[in-house]
Amino acid sequence: MVNRMILNETSYFGKGSIGKIVAEVKNRGFKKALIVTDKDLIKFNVATKVMDLLDQNHNEYEVFDGIIPNPTLEVVREGLAAYKKANADYILAIGGGSSIDTAKAIGIIITNPEHEDIVSLEGEPGTKNPSAPILAVPTTSGTAAEVTINYVITDKEHNRKFVCVDQHDIPIASFVDSDLMMGMPKSLCAATGMDALTHAIEGYITKGAWALTDMMHLKAIEIISHSLRASVRGDQSGREAMALGQYIAGMGFSNVGLGLVHGMAHPLSAWYNVPHGVACASLLPTIMEYNKAFTGEKYRDIARVMGVKNADSLSLDAVRDAAIAAVKQLGKDVGIPQNITELGVKKEDLPSIAKDARADVCTGGNPRDTNREEIIELYQSLL
Repeated sequence: MVNRMILNETSYFGKGSIGKIVAEVKNRGFKKALIVTDKDLIKFNVATKVMDLLDQNHNEYEVFDGIIPNPTLEVVREGLAAYKKANADYILAIGGGSSIDTAKAIGIIITNPEHEDIVSLEGEPGTKNPSAPILAVPTTSGTAAEVTINYVITDKEHNRKFVCVDQHDIPIASFVDSDLMMGMPKSLCAATGMDALTHAIEGYITKGAWALTDMMHLKAIEIISHSLRASVRGDQSGREAMALGQYIAGMGFSNVGLGLVHGMAHPLSAWYNVPHGVACASLLPTIMEYNKAFTGEKYRDIARVMGVKNADSLSLDAVRDAAIAAVKQLGKDVGIPQNITELGVKKEDLPSIAKDARADVCTGGNPRDTNREEIIELYQSLL
């Protein structure tokens, strides 16, 4: 079997790492950026920290601040128009997964105009050309979009999110600076952090997992499980650790895929505009339970790095349950909803939502094969 690893060219980590943006722009010969961000990040002086650096060094840019959670086809179209109008030669994405995902779609379409309909990018579209250059500045510690080859766009007309997997879309440089993550509200910090834990756990047990990504995912689980509570409290060292942990998880799952948690979470966001991290976190313990008999000794490894007592001596059944309990307790401690009724999910919608979940590209990576009927039952168990 041949395993492939794709990572971005350059990443900088630590407080103040955005200061490296100017040198990267200069060394690469870029002339003008389209900054892709959202209005709140400008309002609360997060994105402006990067803009100030560009201003001080006389770097040209224009701003597209139309990003929304769960970005839509229309948002991508608006961003495309902004890039062309600006006559930019690179994209500077500042924000969470929504900003970076939109930047990826814009960049890919700029260099592969045959995909201007956007929906043809779903799955693995086989694009011919690398994206317009993207520099990524994450402001949340969860999605790892700055290091992955994946992005997700919402088709509001059809109530669905579609996943795009494209080796040509990865940012060429990322700046993982915890200073820009300090402004996250506790709820966003919790949701994105549990999304990162979901990435690490699903990446560790997915069908495509192998030795190199296993190493990454276990380390990510360890870092995230021991730092998320502090991060949610607003502790900068916790947020610094989470920034690294979520990035390591992204390095792994980008190359081996995810599973049923993400497959079932995407329709919840599309139907009810539920934040992606909240949807994943609400589903994770239940899907871990569903998968446990198909994971060998991997839940023991998860329990061990999460600090479960006697993880090495417990029976396999007991240690699997202990790993699930540890994940569930972490979600409770950081305020994640424990049922999907709280997210607005309606029982009558479940057959349609389950159909979308079964068709989601992430579902195929789940260690346990599933079907629509079982997915409906899983949703129902969480009402």
